[in-house]
Amino acid sequence: MVADFVAGFAKLIASYPEEIRVESNEGDEVTEIVLYANQADVGKLIGKEGKMIGAIKTVISGCKAKDGKSYRINVEPIS
Repeated sequence: MVADFVAGFAKLIASYPEEIRVESNEGDEVTEIVLYANQADVGKLIGKEGKMIGAIKTVISGCKAKDGKSYRINVEPIS
């Protein structure tokens, strides 16, 4: 659910939405979400001073209240 939200949101921002890919690695307490994007879109997804990725993290923190899991998001360029 959260990974799908991150992918959908990233596709709205990205210049190359067809290259957006999300992987989710679930642990006991922390779920790591890795967002892969074109090199040109990495800066857009992070935003100035990290404000865009910070906003995504804020929305996702609401999910923690619902299911009790913590989420960590990383943005990586497609190699």
